[in-house]
Amino acid sequence: MSAPESFGGKRRFRPTFWATVCAVPALIILLGLGTWQVQRLHWKEGEIAKRQERSEGPAIALPAAFPDPAAVEFTRVALSGSFLHDQEFYLGARTEKGRVGYNVVTPFQLDDGRILLVNRGWVPETFRDPASRAEGQLAGPLEIEALLRTDGWKGVEFAKPPNKPEERFYFWLDLPVMAEGVSGEGVSAGSVITDIYADAVVSDIPGDMPLGGQTRITLKNDHLEYAITWYSFALILMVIYFLFHYRPEEEGPEEEGPEEEGPGRSA
Repeated sequence: MSAPESFGGKRRFRPTFWATVCAVPALIILLGLGTWQVQRLHWKEGEIAKRQERSEGPAIALPAAFPDPAAVEFTRVALSGSFLHDQEFYLGARTEKGRVGYNVVTPFQLDDGRILLVNRGWVPETFRDPASRAEGQLAGPLEIEALLRTDGWKGVEFAKPPNKPEERFYFWLDLPVMAEGVSGEGVSAGSVITDIYADAVVSDIPGDMPLGGQTRITLKNDHLEYAITWYSFALILMVIYFLFHYRPEEEGPEEEGPEEEGPGRSA
């Protein structure tokens, strides 16, 4: 018994017009998405390496000026001065191991007279009132280490929530506006730094409140898996396209049917 005709005989690749019109743009899109994810992978790896290098290096003195704040972001600095605890702000809503709370942002008056806003760390909702964590309200003069950060909303614009300066409550740090809320003895006009702020690193604080070290150094990096996924889809599409058009010579993808009998034609 001979094998079915469709499995034998000479084959050749015979592409068709509409299948090609559909497949080529889809292939270009899939390859483009995969390449974009590779580019994102390299960017993310560089970003993580930059954060680790700057944050784990020796602490330096706070620069006198910040012509390019992004160029020094995540740099570890050594600060000497005193906290103005009666001027603290609250950054919400922040979570710590699944618990909702706030980050406490407190003006830190440096020895040179400048004031730097410092994110001291996280507290649960029940510890928002400074009186509930009085032992952690450290009196100066102090020497602390922190990581420099840039302010502003870093999400999509349409989802940007409004801050509440009148309540000293912020969803995102707006340093120029917050600077207007810092006052009192020893606070002069223009003394609050509005180019950059700092995240306090983990340190021993009586009562463990606020909990420092809130800077995200390691970032989620799934771009390699995404790139492999898009490239795999592209490969699958090419295989399907090839198999669909690799037909026996006598059979085309759009093979004509048998001729109908007509006058003068025998059966």
